[in-house]
Amino acid sequence: MTLEDQRALMLSGRMYDDLTPELIAARARAVGLTDAYNRSFGQPQAEREALLRAFLRDVGPGALFEPNFRCEFGFNISIGRSFYANFDCVMLDGGEITIGDHVLLGPRVGIYTSNHAIDPAERVAGGCYARPVTIGNRVWVGGGVQITQGVSIGDDAIIGAGSVVTRDVPAGVIAAGVPCKVLREITEADRTGFRSTRP
Repeated sequence: MTLEDQRALMLSGRMYDDLTPELIAARARAVGLTDAYNRSFGQPQAEREALLRAFLRDVGPGALFEPNFRCEFGFNISIGRSFYANFDCVMLDGGEITIGDHVLLGPRVGIYTSNHAIDPAERVAGGCYARPVTIGNRVWVGGGVQITQGVSIGDDAIIGAGSVVTRDVPAGVIAAGVPCKVLREITEADRTGFRSTRP
């Protein structure tokens, strides 16, 4: 089975063998490419974005990860324009990770699309399955948040620091907790009148 065949199997949501030589090699490649990206800290933005485009599926303009960024494969990750991830972001992309525009991730955010088999014999044999994660536009994810497989987070939502997101979060709300739950809607009363002073 080729790497492309295995990628298609992972994206189908069916069980796949996480321990094939092709997937082990793909993970090793991702480590090398994220190492190169992390070492490029301080270089021009265009150069850093070009490094991201070498291993992520899609990268919008202005995308930035602070060091250190880690992903499992990279080829299942799409990020929108003006994306920002603070320090120590981890994305395990056995399934698709799709992130919209103007998304902010706090430090040590983890996004995990893959899960090991529940049956112990299947787990030892390398059995895994993946479900996609989708994050809408203008979402703010606080520090230390863990987002598990199969979750969608709607536009404009805020996820409070330290949350574990195991279910979908609708648009326009503040959600937090372990497990993460909706606390309230974001309303006009949340506006402060702030305007950027940048030209």
